[in-house]
Amino acid sequence: MATLLMIEIKHKSSGEVLLRVQAETLAGQRLDGSKIPGADLSGQDLTGTDFHNSDLRDADFSATRLSQANFHSACLNDAVFTRAEGNDVNFTDAIMERVRLTDAKLPRSVFRYARLPECDLSGANLSGSDMSMADLRGNLNEVNLSQADLRGADLTGANLTGANLTLSNMFDAKLNDAKMSRIHMDGAIGPHGQRVGAKVAGKKRTARPWWQFWG
Repeated sequence: MATLLMIEIKHKSSGEVLLRVQAETLAGQRLDGSKIPGADLSGQDLTGTDFHNSDLRDADFSATRLSQANFHSACLNDAVFTRAEGNDVNFTDAIMERVRLTDAKLPRSVFRYARLPECDLSGANLSGSDMSMADLRGNLNEVNLSQADLRGADLTGANLTGANLTLSNMFDAKLNDAKMSRIHMDGAIGPHGQRVGAKVAGKKRTARPWWQFWG
């Protein structure tokens, strides 16, 4: 009779077993509602895993595979997603204060209504993602948000130095005091609905610094 495998999810510091899962892999498992703060999930294949409404504070997701994983309404304060990879990850309405997604590759993911104050998204590839209405008041240095939906997002005071916002939609986004040097915005829709680089009928377009566009 075949022996069923048991996966132990341990605390990243103490080594305490937080959860046992009877499975060969965590990919595709239903872990919704789990309470595993501080969990060490680094390097795991979490493709399609359901963490809906889970307590994942301070968890380590570095170098994980996350395609189609579900973090809807999860608490991810202080969690680490450094170098995590995957597409179509669902972070809708997640609480993600001080989360780190440095150098993560998560294109076409959904962060709608997610709260990420003091986040570090530096170097992350979030191209094509839905960031609408999200709180993104953090470090977005060199982030790739090309073709992203940023409508109504709060980027107040955010560091967007070197960010790629090409073809993004930033209508009604809040950008007060944001740092935006070396930014790439070709074809983006600005906070007031005007496309960057678009010609205004009856007026001759003159070269001017990007910050004058927002007025």
